[in-house]
Amino acid sequence: MALTVSGQRVHAGTGGRAFATELPLVVFLHGAGLDHTVWVLPARYFAHRGRAVLAPDLPGHGRSEGAALTSIAAQADWVAQLLDEVGAEKAALVGHSMGALVALEAAARHPGRVGALALLGAAPKMPVHPELLAAAEANDHAAFDLMTSWSYGPAGQLGGARVPGAWLMGGGERLLERVRPGVLAADLAACNAYDGGLEAAAKVACPTVVIMGAEDRMTPARAGAKLAAAIAGANAIVIPACGHMMLAEKPDETLDALLTIV
Repeated sequence: MALTVSGQRVHAGTGGRAFATELPLVVFLHGAGLDHTVWVLPARYFAHRGRAVLAPDLPGHGRSEGAALTSIAAQADWVAQLLDEVGAEKAALVGHSMGALVALEAAARHPGRVGALALLGAAPKMPVHPELLAAAEANDHAAFDLMTSWSYGPAGQLGGARVPGAWLMGGGERLLERVRPGVLAADLAACNAYDGGLEAAAKVACPTVVIMGAEDRMTPARAGAKLAAAIAGANAIVIPACGHMMLAEKPDETLDALLTIV
């Protein structure tokens, strides 16, 4: 689906169904350097079960135009503009990693627009290792290698794909290789600079679930639990034997966790 947000063309997946404005809306927000394709399973699931689905490529990512937005706050305001574009008063926001920070900040900045919140692989702060920042700034392939190595749990490192013949880490690295120069660096810098997680969490007034991988090295489960504790009434779900890339490593368990809120 093609949209125009802030004068720029935006591509959004709709889960294989025509977008229907009369249905409850779920918006899926991807992580740093990624695109809407990480949401294929949950997007299709909800689109075929009475939800309108938007899984946008954030500005500068995937098939969307423009430069990557350089702060979490700017991306959160962009989400509100996306809702305006499709005429939606409110949506459930589902975000992974950087997308979780964007969803969290959007719920704090635009509370009347967010009806439910699912935060996957999230933490109040997401500091980025200096080596990774430097590699991304240099457009060095080492950035993709580092992210892939740190993002998958032990099972993902050794194989672990649910689809026979698929390679989780190889697929993750190929996806990162599609990112435009400078976009990953902008995303990682935005995550590294964001320090308003706990403040935003205190403002969240909608049903929320925080979904964590038990073996996540990027946003450890203890950090996700801290975030969940700061959100009134939030539910915390830990997926066993799972790293940061839960959508690929444990797709069914992740979907089950989303069904508790969306």
